[in-house]
Amino acid sequence: MVRRVSVLALASFILSGLLAAAAAQWGWGVGEGNMPVRFPPASMPDRGFTFCKLMYDQVRYEALGMGWSTDYPYAGINLMHRVEDLTTTHVSKDRRGNPNHWVVRLTDDQLFNCPFVMAADVGTIGMSAAEASRLREYLLKGGFLWVDDFWGPRAWDHWVSEISRVLPPAQYPIRDVPLDHPVFRALTHVEKVPQITSIQFWYRSRGRTTSERGRDSDVVHFRAISDEHGRFLVVMTHNTDVADAWEREADDPRFFEQFSPDGYGLGINVVLYSMSR
Repeated sequence: MVRRVSVLALASFILSGLLAAAAAQWGWGVGEGNMPVRFPPASMPDRGFTFCKLMYDQVRYEALGMGWSTDYPYAGINLMHRVEDLTTTHVSKDRRGNPNHWVVRLTDDQLFNCPFVMAADVGTIGMSAAEASRLREYLLKGGFLWVDDFWGPRAWDHWVSEISRVLPPAQYPIRDVPLDHPVFRALTHVEKVPQITSIQFWYRSRGRTTSERGRDSDVVHFRAISDEHGRFLVVMTHNTDVADAWEREADDPRFFEQFSPDGYGLGINVVLYSMSR
């Protein structure tokens, strides 16, 4: 059962003291990529929902990107906190009661224990033939992949070339998802897919713009690849960095106010919709 909330209620809930407590617990502000990689055990510790981050080889460079470790680990940790706070979802926990979050490679057998996999900066990803085959197997067996935080036409074209080796576009076309789709109503009502910039770019631009590639990235895309039954296999949020709204929620109250409620609203919607179908 899902407790339906508005974006304003979601913002108020998060601001009601959770930020300070969570920041003290997790040490937010130390920066992405500064926590040791956590690979999953041979069997998951419980049956709760968990967040898996995709590790891949980087074959290109994109400004402000860090390859697979972009937004790791706090985006996933924070999202799991909010999923637990705002829904009845049982989240997988470690012995200290903190959300489990894992890093997986496409060749790891543990990939198939991950119901939800997220990848960042995929305009730089490179997959071997074996990895492409394994990703296809994972997706067609019921897995789900969300790719986020890649900007502009060059990153898009590179990603399309890679995912087309996994899911041939003649059979699995990429389509824009209209705003009347149920994914945008799973928990909050998303009226517009938000353009969320990295906090570094936001500081640098003094908040005057959110398009990290200027005119080349001024339009946000929410696209998906579905199977023959309409189930999302892959969701793509292009020209936006949704995960930074989760990762950086406690870094600056102005950044939080501008981006985090919308980022969490969309993020939890995607989790609930993709995991219920």
